[in-house]
Amino acid sequence: MFNIVLYTPQIPQNTGNIARTCAVTGSVLHLIRPYGFIISDKFVKRAGLDYWDDLSIYEYSDFDEFMEKNGDKNIWLFTSKGHKFYHEASYNDGDFLLFGSETAGVPETVHRAFSEREVKLPMAEGERCLNLANCVCAAVYEALRQTGFKGMV
Repeated sequence: MFNIVLYTPQIPQNTGNIARTCAVTGSVLHLIRPYGFIISDKFVKRAGLDYWDDLSIYEYSDFDEFMEKNGDKNIWLFTSKGHKFYHEASYNDGDFLLFGSETAGVPETVHRAFSEREVKLPMAEGERCLNLANCVCAAVYEALRQTGFKGMV
């Protein structure tokens, strides 16, 4: 099981799709406020379809609260500023995969906190970032692959 962390998500459809990915992979979803939508927004629910009942979800008022509760865990920051590719990291069951906001990423303080655990998905030079839901999906499946797809059928 992995923990997917969204730092101030802004697009409800992305969060809904990520929730669906979490549900079907047995991952836990962690959401750090503020959001760019209301969690009951119809777009979030529509994208997550009927998976919401199968989802383990935790919400945090801000990054400090998230770190107070999880700062001692193994956390990987997925960012276009990462120093190595996501498949070069060694993931373990229970790791936290942290993703920034679609519009602003994460602040420099978060980058500094995880400077040794920043990873990126490869992209063509000069291109913009991938869609957040696609990044999460690629990341969680790489982590599952590395752990032998434990619990998957």
